[in-house]
Amino acid sequence: MIDFTKFLSQGDGVWWGQAAAEPRPLVDALITQNARVGPIRTFTGLSWNDQLAVTIPDRVSMVSYGGLGELRELSRTGRLEVVPCHYSALPRMFAEHHLPCDVGLVQVSPPDLDGRCSLGIGVDYVADAVPHTPVLIAEINAQMPATVGSEPIPLDRFAATITSDRPLHEDPSRDPDAVDRRIAACIAELVDDGDTVQLGVGSLGAAVLDSLAGHQDLGFHTGMITDGLMRLAERGVATGRHKELDAGLIVVGTALGSSQLYKRIPELPIRFLPTSYTHSPQVLSQLASLISINFAVEVDLSGQVGAEVSGGVYVGAIGGQVDFTRAAALTGKRSIIAVRSTFRGRSTIKPRLDGGVVTTARADVDVVVTEHGAAHLRGCSIGERARRLVTIAAPEFRDELEKEISQL
Repeated sequence: MIDFTKFLSQGDGVWWGQAAAEPRPLVDALITQNARVGPIRTFTGLSWNDQLAVTIPDRVSMVSYGGLGELRELSRTGRLEVVPCHYSALPRMFAEHHLPCDVGLVQVSPPDLDGRCSLGIGVDYVADAVPHTPVLIAEINAQMPATVGSEPIPLDRFAATITSDRPLHEDPSRDPDAVDRRIAACIAELVDDGDTVQLGVGSLGAAVLDSLAGHQDLGFHTGMITDGLMRLAERGVATGRHKELDAGLIVVGTALGSSQLYKRIPELPIRFLPTSYTHSPQVLSQLASLISINFAVEVDLSGQVGAEVSGGVYVGAIGGQVDFTRAAALTGKRSIIAVRSTFRGRSTIKPRLDGGVVTTARADVDVVVTEHGAAHLRGCSIGERARRLVTIAAPEFRDELEKEISQL
């Protein structure tokens, strides 16, 4: 295994890829060797590494753009530093060294005939961080597919490498339930044939993709490809024929799904592109057919969205929600926020956001959807927005919410 003391000094910063692209053997070795390295600052996004909250030493501080996956436990114990930023800002954050970037840990595909490795399914912020990181260390995984879209990395760019032949981590999200499917059916009615779709992930995202199976010629420009999107491509639904940019192609930054998805990726019309492209305001403003579909923890009666904090713990992130909702609302077609009407017996539509954090401003929200219907908010006054949101709240909370409207 690599000796990190050769590449890291006390106080240095390290970033690594996220989700299935997380170079787990390198991360585990980094944590194990920390006693010899000294205090360091680390950054990652979504992590499924269940050892982070258990074995990470006190001298390793974890920074992220949110509390995703196992990072929630670090937030719960007060050991997660969250940098509140739009996903589109991450490239600049690395360029200006606001985020740890002395050493980068990547998982890549085996080199091609020219000795170049693909970032595979983990392009997103990694591709933007690489130019600003002097030391790169790679896990070359025989099971990481080479993908198209991002510039490959020459072998001699890596200060050190290890080889592996391990399956990529599969998405542990639960299957959609009946509530997810009712919300998804309502969202599907707001999507027209030929639209360009961005959407969040998880069980609700999976339900939305399943609900779009009867549509035609949908385009996708989004953060991640999942199994549901793969199925739409296979069925001839996700043709991207009418996209204003990248016609005929699915544009994403990473993949999040099953082993079947990871194996099929080379056969699908996908481009894996960096965050500086997928979330760029300049790029998104050219997608006049864009519909954004994002998810919330809570929504207040004016339409403000909280998608980051629940019970004082970071359970989400700003991520790309604002990048896409603003583009969809201003220069695209429609921005949609979906939320289950209750969580742990309480209404998610509230007079005020309990988390105290506004993720998405009310001016960027066109429609809010629950399992009880859709509240169309574009062009409505504060009072009218509140009245419409009450109609899609859980029935047992509507009278209570009605009384709050006069206080707005």
